[in-house]
Amino acid sequence: MITRRDFTKLASVAAGSLFVSSGKESQEKQAPIAGNPATVTSGFVQRAGAEIYFERTGSGPTIVFAHGLGGNHLSWWQQVPHFSSRYTCVTFAHRGFSPSRITSGSVDPLLFEDDLLALVDHLALAEVRLVAQSMGGWTCLSFTIRHPERVRALVMASTGGPVDLNTLDAADRKNIEGWSATRGRMQEELRKRSIHPAAGERMAQEQHALEFLYREIDRLRSLPASELKRLTIPVLFVTGEEDVVFPPAAAVALANLVRGAKLQSVPQAGHSVYFQRPEIFNRLVSNFLDAHESHPRY
Repeated sequence: MITRRDFTKLASVAAGSLFVSSGKESQEKQAPIAGNPATVTSGFVQRAGAEIYFERTGSGPTIVFAHGLGGNHLSWWQQVPHFSSRYTCVTFAHRGFSPSRITSGSVDPLLFEDDLLALVDHLALAEVRLVAQSMGGWTCLSFTIRHPERVRALVMASTGGPVDLNTLDAADRKNIEGWSATRGRMQEELRKRSIHPAAGERMAQEQHALEFLYREIDRLRSLPASELKRLTIPVLFVTGEEDVVFPPAAAVALANLVRGAKLQSVPQAGHSVYFQRPEIFNRLVSNFLDAHESHPRY
């Protein structure tokens, strides 16, 4: 487990290693992580009115981590030290999330997927493993469906991405409605006041732009659930039993649509298993990736 002191040092490394040339070419700098033999390579990718910040740590097959709402590349501070001894870990900040920068226009969640493509191309990665948390599921699932040849494996943590849960069959919708009846009362009250449940009342009061962005992302739920049947790569769904944002029953239903998909439900964990129960999350993801490293695609 990385300590708070190590995390502070890691944040300092990130803050101190940002550099973009006047010619807008992505520049990268390296700095060691205290207590970790790996080095952090950082830089920006220029794309469509934004500068997308990224960090690369470790060596070996590549894992790209996509954070959720309110996070950025540092959200994965408990994962990068664990995986970087065997994998190249790439973390990034979605457009609109510091230290990524908007250079023109406003934040458009529809651009997340192509931002990821630009990053993967910039780093010359022929094949990646994607680990997505919550909002990151929109980015990674859309990318996987459009570019399946670039993805070795996909982890969907507490997310269904852009899948419209209303397109699930009746039995699955009933299970989700049952969850909503017991866990969704607070959500219902927030929605009546035009507050997105995943953002919460405090964010709505103090960070209007972030809360608005989350509602915009939620509006993009237009992918029919049946599209998941097209996936031919290994997929792992991870959910927290106490999640009050993403219905665990939805993860069950979505996993049933993907050939060979695995489902792991973590007790005593809420919406952010990767953060709240990092040892369990890291073990589940490690075992899943290890199981598919030497196996051919389906």
